[in-house]
Amino acid sequence: MKSLRTAALSISLAFLMLLGGCSSTSQPSSSSDEGALTGQIYLYGELHAEPAILNYELERWEEYYSDGMRHLFIEMPYYTGEFLNLWMQAEDDTILEEIYEDWTGSLSHNPEVKEFYQSIKQNCPETVFHGTDVGHQYWSTGQRYLDYLTAEGLQDSENYRLAQENIEQAQQFYGESDDVYRENKMAENFIREFESLNGQSVMGIYGGAHTDLEAPDLTGTVPCMGNQLQQKYGENVYSESLVDLAKVTDPEYTIDIAIGPRQYTVSYFGAENLTGVIDGFTNREFWRVEDVYSDWEQAPRTGDQLPYDNYPMVVEEGEAFWIRYTTTDGSTLDLYYIADGTTFNGRPSTTGVQPEL
Repeated sequence: MKSLRTAALSISLAFLMLLGGCSSTSQPSSSSDEGALTGQIYLYGELHAEPAILNYELERWEEYYSDGMRHLFIEMPYYTGEFLNLWMQAEDDTILEEIYEDWTGSLSHNPEVKEFYQSIKQNCPETVFHGTDVGHQYWSTGQRYLDYLTAEGLQDSENYRLAQENIEQAQQFYGESDDVYRENKMAENFIREFESLNGQSVMGIYGGAHTDLEAPDLTGTVPCMGNQLQQKYGENVYSESLVDLAKVTDPEYTIDIAIGPRQYTVSYFGAENLTGVIDGFTNREFWRVEDVYSDWEQAPRTGDQLPYDNYPMVVEEGEAFWIRYTTTDGSTLDLYYIADGTTFNGRPSTTGVQPEL
């Protein structure tokens, strides 16, 4: 069982980065220190490809756009942002369709995401995208952008240099699986693009783990991108978590079920597909176990923490949970948690327990 619990802790940490966390909501001031940039940075921390969140982000962008904002920062590579800008001026969706195919296997390969960008082109046609992540899809989108610049005789341009640098960032990130390196590069790339705008305000859309203004990233060793931006620009940075927009409040159904030799009342909140996300696992089911918190609160702790943002439903302190992981060989791993007010790297988190079943 010890090895299984170690695996479970790794699962939790992986999902912390993948699915993102909550962020602070410190509203930016309308003024800045003398000599500082006057532009505001409005960050929105999302769960990727969630329709409710995409709709909210589109509404916010349309509001900012109507007020005169034009620069939208996204969790995409530099060259993807540049291709999107070319697509904004194109008469058809050929460029977007090519990018979309490059996203195959990622959360961005979702019709809702493509429609999000199409809506921006239709409703906010002067939008300028700024991709500030390391160079994902460098073997496809990245290489195609370099080929495009070469065909245009721009291989000595700043665009080519930045695209090549972005590709090298990804190669180091993937080669070393270095999340700290990625977080720092995301902050550096953001700052470069923001300061090139000479004080214009911007909106940014990133996974919630990158927009937290208080907590470090999952390694606990470096501030996340949003925190680094706040350190540099202070009250000019505003961050809002959108994670709860994708949460459900009511279970699909509630049943009485045997877990071990005991009967429990459990409420089912759905399953999550893990295929291609975590090696060795195909999915996980989320159950809330009713009226057992006071008993499980006394159970031994496993050392595992699973942040609230991993759950598809709203989590309240004083609740207990059963999560069943299914492996690729069809076996299952049952883990149990309580919401006891614990935080993990600044994020509200459930605590793993081993109740007597």
